[in-house]
Amino acid sequence: MSAPTGRRRAIAKALTALLPLAPYADMEKIRADAGAVHMKSLPPTIAVWLATIAHIRHVHTDYEKLLAEGYDRDSARFFVMEQTNIVLTRWRATRLLDDEEEE
Repeated sequence: MSAPTGRRRAIAKALTALLPLAPYADMEKIRADAGAVHMKSLPPTIAVWLATIAHIRHVHTDYEKLLAEGYDRDSARFFVMEQTNIVLTRWRATRLLDDEEEE
């Protein structure tokens, strides 16, 4: 079941505001993830941010490789933070991941 139209619009708006230069294929995946059932209780801006960070981490960094090498999630996340922020910067994101943040 898809998200209600108002929520879909809010997610699309939040995504465009957060990531003005993200590639279409990445934006479509993030949009779908932000609209997932497990995200529906979150405000659209937070759902988009969490979906964005997860997408970049899994697709555009060494996160999966670090996990496969035996690093725990927190350590792997720490080691890919800079790579994540490089992608966010390339996409002209309006915010970056910082080491104080809990997701």
